[in-house]
Amino acid sequence: MPVTPTYPGVYIQEQSSGVRTIAGVATSITAFVGWTARVTGRDNVAYTVRSFGDFERLFGGLHEDSLLSYAVQQFFANGGSEAIVVRVPRVDAEPAAITLEDAVGGGANAALSVTAAATGEDANNRLVDVDYNGVSDVANFNLTITDLDSGAIERFTDVSMSATSPRNVEAVVNDPATGSKMVIVEIADPAAGRPVQTGAAGGDVDLNALLNDNDYSIRITSDVPVAAIVSVPVPIFNNGEALPQSILGLSRHVERRINEVIGPLVPGAAVRVVPSASGQGLRIYPDFDPELLGGALDARLSFAAGVPNSALAQLGLSTGTRNVGHYRLGLGRDTEAQTAPVAAVAGTGLPDTAGLVGNEGNFTGMQALRQVDMFNILCIPDATRSAPGDPNTTDGTVDPNEIFARGMELCQAERAFLLVDPPPEIRDTASAIDWISGGLTVTGNHGAAYYPHLLFVDPLRAFQLRRFAPCGAMAGLYARTDTNRGVWKAPAGTEATISRVQGLTQNLNDAENGALNPLGLNCIRNFPVYRTVAWGARTLQGADQAASEWKYLSVRRIALFIEESLYRGTQWAVFEPNAEQLWSQLRLNVGTFMQQLFRQGAFKGTTPQEAYFVACDSTTTTQADIDRGIVNVLVGFAPLKPAEFVIITIQQLAGQVEV
Repeated sequence: MPVTPTYPGVYIQEQSSGVRTIAGVATSITAFVGWTARVTGRDNVAYTVRSFGDFERLFGGLHEDSLLSYAVQQFFANGGSEAIVVRVPRVDAEPAAITLEDAVGGGANAALSVTAAATGEDANNRLVDVDYNGVSDVANFNLTITDLDSGAIERFTDVSMSATSPRNVEAVVNDPATGSKMVIVEIADPAAGRPVQTGAAGGDVDLNALLNDNDYSIRITSDVPVAAIVSVPVPIFNNGEALPQSILGLSRHVERRINEVIGPLVPGAAVRVVPSASGQGLRIYPDFDPELLGGALDARLSFAAGVPNSALAQLGLSTGTRNVGHYRLGLGRDTEAQTAPVAAVAGTGLPDTAGLVGNEGNFTGMQALRQVDMFNILCIPDATRSAPGDPNTTDGTVDPNEIFARGMELCQAERAFLLVDPPPEIRDTASAIDWISGGLTVTGNHGAAYYPHLLFVDPLRAFQLRRFAPCGAMAGLYARTDTNRGVWKAPAGTEATISRVQGLTQNLNDAENGALNPLGLNCIRNFPVYRTVAWGARTLQGADQAASEWKYLSVRRIALFIEESLYRGTQWAVFEPNAEQLWSQLRLNVGTFMQQLFRQGAFKGTTPQEAYFVACDSTTTTQADIDRGIVNVLVGFAPLKPAEFVIITIQQLAGQVEV
């Protein structure tokens, strides 16, 4: 704002320089679509992982049937740093579920149905806990979801069964942005009360009434495991010992005394004791080891009077509720306030063509990637999956051409790059020529194909060699090259070594490489000293006969990089006055960005004038454009093209006549 002078003196005012820095976007965020062993989240949702350790925690790590899991491992092993993974469920897979009731015993109503957000048998290892601690209303409750495989925990506090409450349990838990990633809930009966809290909740304890004038005990029983913990006497207070002075102290004291008895009796057995919802009583629930006592996770604890002196009344355990320790999805028993368990179904087969392609309206399959902010490379290892029991034949449930065609459409829409794998039938040069010449029907410059398959050791098959499609390793190589040299450097050559690879399904020679390269099929070669390297850098339009300006993938990828960077970096210009001031700012900011790339060696030419240009003035934006609200910025650059053929001419000198 201009300063309005009101008194004699010096006035200072700041004025914007018009410089808005355009930052280069990432170039190697790789999206993987396919089946994984599990997901601590939802099917058909994109999750970001930044290491293979992240992948193991979120998706269960390697699985023999999950080609995606091996591709992700190879991606990070070869230099990848960020991946986006979409888990597509098996065909006919079903999620685990359980229903929670509003009372224990007669007169109970189904209150809340809880269903796993992902399919597969691993969803049977999710627990649901209900408690009333700290809620704002007697109709509210807290919901805690625990995934036993990953250790992930979600907690939703002070939720309500009321449809008019702002904390309605369905609205809170099912919210796609802030809700649960592990379960979906549904109010089974709007007239039902809140679900019964898990575990054994006693009545309030009068700390002043605690006695230590004799030995006091209780008897504890767990209904599962059967006959393991049956009426076990537990000494609670010994004659003359100091008594706890708070409910929290009493909770720790009782927990310790019970665990001292049942721990040695049943390996893996333990309980947790916490203050009840009132803050004046105890809530006790089993904390059994899921690996040692997997069938007892929803055990019901009960208590009886000890001999000779009972501590039941002192601990408030003579009253209260007795429920299962945890509600368990899928494998939970139909008992107490837990009913109608539905076990998860693994599914009849790996994802088919329809599952991998997905539905654009529902954002399933690869279409889930339309909801992510950005990805640069797309890998679909399941697209060329082998048939069960026949490693040399494509699985009949997938159509590679259809999957890759839809993947190409997605990449063109999202300014990304597709890596195409050869089907398992492609095992020699002749079949590779047939495939790239006509068998592969996918066209477009937003992708590249590589041959042959790679051999890696498989730790799940006693470290024997196993054949894998090259997309995962190549995506990692792209990322490593981008980091070390820049996206304008072709990910090929003696520097483009593939880590951990043990061999190739075909060791190509120069003549075979010379037959495939002109057709636009990038070869992977094995050279002495240099080992296994990528030895091709062409797009799917890289055949010599196509004469495409996007022949080389490094040219295509730097163009995508510039396009995405300028798209994001010029959003500020929308709705600005369409006149010379805006045009000059655009020229300045876009020109600065292009100059930075020139100084990094991204363009051909020795001067900026030879390397790039930026135009935005009355010659690019006419009055007709201005009237339609359009400003045109014209950006051109001279791309670096790889030295694909290095020709050295040697001439023998004839004998020289001395003069």
